[in-house]
Amino acid sequence: MSSTELPSVSAASVLPKVAPVRVGEGERLRSVGLPGITLTVRSRAAVREGLPPALYVHGLGGSSQNWSQLMAELDGLVDSEALDLPGFGDSPPPDDGDYSVTGHARAVIRYLDAAGRGPVHLFGNSLGGAITTRVAAVRPDLVRTLTLISPALPELRVQRSAVPTALLGVPGIASLFTRISRDWTAEQRVRGVLGLCYGDPGMVTPEAFRHAVEELERRLQLPYFWDVMTRSSRGIVNAYTLGGQHGLWRQAERVLAPTLLVYGGRDQLVGYRMAQRAARAFRDSRLLSLPDAGHVAMMEYPETVAAAVRELLADAGELGELGQPGEAAGAGAGGSGDAGAVRGRRAVEADGFGRGGVGGARGSRGGGSVSTVSDADGAGAGAGSGSGAGGDGNDDTNAGS
Repeated sequence: MSSTELPSVSAASVLPKVAPVRVGEGERLRSVGLPGITLTVRSRAAVREGLPPALYVHGLGGSSQNWSQLMAELDGLVDSEALDLPGFGDSPPPDDGDYSVTGHARAVIRYLDAAGRGPVHLFGNSLGGAITTRVAAVRPDLVRTLTLISPALPELRVQRSAVPTALLGVPGIASLFTRISRDWTAEQRVRGVLGLCYGDPGMVTPEAFRHAVEELERRLQLPYFWDVMTRSSRGIVNAYTLGGQHGLWRQAERVLAPTLLVYGGRDQLVGYRMAQRAARAFRDSRLLSLPDAGHVAMMEYPETVAAAVRELLADAGELGELGQPGEAAGAGAGGSGDAGAVRGRRAVEADGFGRGGVGGARGSRGGGSVSTVSDADGAGAGAGSGSGAGGDGNDDTNAGS
């Protein structure tokens, strides 16, 4: 047989057998084969028919598990699916080895086109925020609303605590780090990740910590683990250097979908100061400021983030198709009903401010505040400040950056 006649072999067909991925209550996993990639999709059964679809994209080193708490909070509002990006979670590496932001965005678009679920309510955290920003800019037909939690958009002055993550993309650094950390236990590694990603890692429950350790032990058995981390880190750095119409900030300006921006005051990977720039860049945006959250607010404050999403959908006119918008979203844009009350209670627990309703917090400059920016009003988004408890120790703590 000549070399041209050799059968093709996909990455998915030669993967080692490792422990199964944990599936939470009410969730299911399925594998979706597409040209050049195989994606694992985590979903929840829709509470009723006719709910609008939602898709969630995790960050560097994370997985679809990062969205389990928020997806549960949004039951009855959207039909939720979360992807494991190629090479992450339970998805094998892509056949072409492309881990650039564009490559990941292409995988998301390919899935949405094949599934026929678009347009969706699109969510992204960190690297996933950069990916979904690009998706929303180049394929506006696929996106109804966009929710970005600590999106990895370019910063001129990167925080010192984020430098080691960026250095992973430098040739040789990953192998050096692997040698240095050879004797580190999974528990030590997880504590380091939680310290970097959570506003208050001490709030993580023992059960959640154990699940995170089990997931990391599973991933460390995968021969491509460090290669994926290295190449994806390099992809973020490369995306930061792109200029012109391909630059992420320029693409943010092109996003047409109503956008919710969520920033944490204790985020060690994405600067809190970037919240104002992001609120100005996205043409129809609102900002949720959580002073005591870290890099993964959807895991630390899922109720608060879910309430802000409900208001986003209500203001965007996306709740009418549910048939019972009052039940699903409280008072909607007014923020004085159930949704606002939930956020108010959560704000008391989280940062001691207790703003009451979402509407009451709009434009204020306190903890857990929400403000809106659009082409029409040109108003600045209120940035929060304050102190308080931090995260609530939710499950699935294999947080990505």
